Amino acid sequence: MSLTEQQAPTASGTRTFVVGPYLTRRKVRVGTVPLSADELASARDPEARMEEAIGLARAIELEVVRSIILSLDAVRPSTFLGKGRVEEITEAVKAEEIGLVVMDCALSPVQQRNLERAWGVKVIDRTGLILEIFGSRAHTREGTLQVELAHLTYQKSRLVRSWTHLERQRGGFGFLGGPGETQIEADRRIILERMTRLERDLDTVKRTRSLHRASRRRVPYPIVALVGYTNAGKSTLFNRLSSAEVMAEDMLFATLDPTARSVKLPHGGKAILSDTVGFISDLPTMLVAAFRATLEDVIEADVLLHVRDVSHGDTQAQAADVNAILHELGIDDTADAENGGRIIEVWNKVDLLNEDERTRLINIAEGRSANQRPVLISAQTGEGTERLLAAIEARIAKGRRVYLVNLQPTEGALLNWLHEETEVLERRTDAEGRLMVVVRIAPEKEPRLLNRCPDARAIR
Repeated sequence: MSLTEQQAPTASGTRTFVVGPYLTRRKVRVGTVPLSADELASARDPEARMEEAIGLARAIELEVVRSIILSLDAVRPSTFLGKGRVEEITEAVKAEEIGLVVMDCALSPVQQRNLERAWGVKVIDRTGLILEIFGSRAHTREGTLQVELAHLTYQKSRLVRSWTHLERQRGGFGFLGGPGETQIEADRRIILERMTRLERDLDTVKRTRSLHRASRRRVPYPIVALVGYTNAGKSTLFNRLSSAEVMAEDMLFATLDPTARSVKLPHGGKAILSDTVGFISDLPTMLVAAFRATLEDVIEADVLLHVRDVSHGDTQAQAADVNAILHELGIDDTADAENGGRIIEVWNKVDLLNEDERTRLINIAEGRSANQRPVLISAQTGEGTERLLAAIEARIAKGRRVYLVNLQPTEGALLNWLHEETEVLERRTDAEGRLMVVVRIAPEKEPRLLNRCPDARAIR
């Protein structure tokens, strides 16, 4: 069996058994105290986790014919599951003619190999399943490079799996080759060489993205990035705010490649809205590393919209997962929490809530300070999107000065410039017919305003 054959994608339509081996969990409601890392490990609802695992399997068109939730007291080093559970699943695999078992956990190479031997079918863990999905979703060259790099990083540690051809040795030539190198060493070397080339290609992509960001800064428009758990409704919200047509379906990881569009703010200003890949619990670290070039748009964004599906039973745990990944990317608003920082929480899918739950969330939101107050919306119906745009504008406006500018009726060109380069907050005409305009302007544009309007007066 060749290296490329071992890396072949899982065939769609494969009869699949999803196994959820979970420790004791407890349910957490949205709006409660944020969870620590240790609390998060026990916060997930088993049914919600299984539903997510089945959704991941179906995202690459696997035929899920059976699923089971297993409560574990401890993890077995050799097979993850206890001997009795392994035998139970062996019988089910034979009875249901299963071709693939998905373990919703992280398996070591040894555990994966032992389970494949016991069950006689291919076994993939959560990391492998997510990599399969990303591989099927990547359409741009950048996305393909990132996924391949992550996949090779994952495969590198698993060359000891059920690869019988790796036990052979290739002899050297004449007296110079020595005993030769094992096939496993050769395959590992091939992988490392390919990873090195991919990293060089991604460095080129990173430099190109840096040039694009530099050109955007020269425009300049503020960057607003959408982040959140997969299937939280980011792409639907992106389409709603920007009138774009990004793929938005009720599917995990429906979109992968980042997209950016211009959006208009309430007082005439503009911002660049960027839709990014969704996050998920236990997101493979090699994927976070591989997608760092893409996620640099998130790192450098002026405002982050953390979109949450508040209709989901595990919304609090999902939010904690997203915050953990943001922290891994170096984004931490805790130091500037009182001023709101860069992150605005967007509580999406309120149209799916009953009246009592909606009222409860409204009360929680109103009880927070203005700088930390989440915005309740429905990206599907459009409810609350005007409030969200106003919140984005207010967050961008922090640190911007407000000026009063007096114009003569004949200064139409200057008025037009103000509308294009500033946020016009108010317009009124005084008794003498002069136009009084209140504008808010970005710091880098203040010199041009004062050059054109020497009499402009800062009022706040």
